[in-house]
Amino acid sequence: MNITKQLQRKFKFHLLQGILPWNNSTLGNDIVAGIVLAALGIPEVMGYTKISGTPIATGLYTLLVPAIAFAILGSSRHLVVAADSATAAIIAAGLSGLAQPGSPHYLALAESVAIIAAGLLLLARLFGLGFLADFLSRTVLIGFLTGVGIQVAIGQLSELLGLPGGGKGVIQQIIHICQQLPQTHALTLGISIAVLATILLFEKFIPKFPGALLAVIGAILASWWFNFTSLGVAVVGSVPSGLPAFGLPAVALTDLSDISSIALSCCIVIIAQSAATSRAYAFKYKEGFDENTDLIGLAAANLMAGLSGTFVVNGSPTKTAIVDTAGGRSQVSQLTTVGIVLIVILFLTAPIGYLPNAALAAIVFSIGLKLIDIQGILDVLKTHREEFYLTAIAAATVIFIGVKEGIITAVMLSLTLHVYHSYRPNSSVLIPGENRYWQLVSPRPGTISEPGLIIYRFSRDLFYANTTYFSEQVQSLVYGAPSPIRWFILEARAITEIDYSASQAIREVVKELSTRHVVFVVSGLAPDVRATFDCDGLTDLIGSDRFFSHLEEALEVFNRGSI
Repeated sequence: MNITKQLQRKFKFHLLQGILPWNNSTLGNDIVAGIVLAALGIPEVMGYTKISGTPIATGLYTLLVPAIAFAILGSSRHLVVAADSATAAIIAAGLSGLAQPGSPHYLALAESVAIIAAGLLLLARLFGLGFLADFLSRTVLIGFLTGVGIQVAIGQLSELLGLPGGGKGVIQQIIHICQQLPQTHALTLGISIAVLATILLFEKFIPKFPGALLAVIGAILASWWFNFTSLGVAVVGSVPSGLPAFGLPAVALTDLSDISSIALSCCIVIIAQSAATSRAYAFKYKEGFDENTDLIGLAAANLMAGLSGTFVVNGSPTKTAIVDTAGGRSQVSQLTTVGIVLIVILFLTAPIGYLPNAALAAIVFSIGLKLIDIQGILDVLKTHREEFYLTAIAAATVIFIGVKEGIITAVMLSLTLHVYHSYRPNSSVLIPGENRYWQLVSPRPGTISEPGLIIYRFSRDLFYANTTYFSEQVQSLVYGAPSPIRWFILEARAITEIDYSASQAIREVVKELSTRHVVFVVSGLAPDVRATFDCDGLTDLIGSDRFFSHLEEALEVFNRGSI
């Protein structure tokens, strides 16, 4: 058996899932979508290098070998893998204190981050951790990306105005810009406004037309014709042509410990964004999707990024949407883009050298504005106020502390939100309603299902964080009943797991109720959870005849007075 088959068996993946089965009827649309992606994506990935602090050619490189690697090894037919604003911002925030942005050492560190991230993604696949993407809540992610957008946009203001950069952090940058405003370079500002206006107007009135590409071409032609450099306008300068050089980055072992946390932060964002995007389009087109297989594709893409002289790549929601809107239905679209980018880096890098820095800054500024999800924040505020505070904290952490700290905060807040909802579940007491249906009411003291009976539904798994809440509610219902309770039925259909703490809490509740001559009964318990009850000795304590598959069976026995 060859190595490829051994790896496929080990990691359970198949090649070319994003392309096969081949569909001749959609080939034309896939190619057109790839051309559209190139037109819109090339200016964007060049702009991301302004965020990441790497040479402009590295943005183009993210659309080459990494894209091919994912097309071969990933499972999603739709996910576009390339440079991304969030991971670019994480890289810049983490590496700016370790090396001078744009320097060879800085680029080597950025390449190393991609390789380490690839290893972490592969470990995540090995241990089946693709599900971790579900633990970054959408509300917190809105705050994180909004914070990134604000930070990115403010970081481009100096370039837009033709001012020397300065200041660390958003507040210092704003103060520095305000102090330097009288030195604004008029022509640079005019170029920035023209590029921004072009992008915004085309997005509003002709959204399918690549306004950013038109703005870039126009800025390059104007720079060449009017010799902008002689007029004091900073331009990109020489861009190397040809294929990227392959090899391991030249970094010391001591550097690896400094950048491992940066790679971990990137890994978290990659898993969350890529899985969410792939899942959405797989659902839309009723196609198969395996997030763990995608982890292999993303790991390979980042490994190739690190070995081919560029930085971390990620599944891009915006670029995936571009391809989908243009009619692309497979990874053939991304491979078409690869072919176009290859032509650009082989034959068209000389004109890119005339591109004003202000034009790139304007593109990045517009990207930052798109990340600021005001409507999403308002929707969270309107419907889930308690989650809005978490959104605001995530955004503020990114803006005022840093992107790396922001992603850590986002993960912690998401887990806190999960525990919060499980810690105080919406439990209820069942009382008779109309037409023999049960009605759910709040479990306040004094609430009973009928004389002598309380039917209590616990709506979450029982674990260490909510056992006290469970015990207190059970006791308050029994103690506060207007008349003696004979039966207490735990309607346990929603409980799919209990831990050791929960087992002990149930044991204590059963014993406490027995001192008051209250029979503790369980209905609707899943077989797996019943096995845990058996193992923990709860079945013997409660009595095997007090477990019922359905609530109606328990009520029938209660009405007969058989127990």
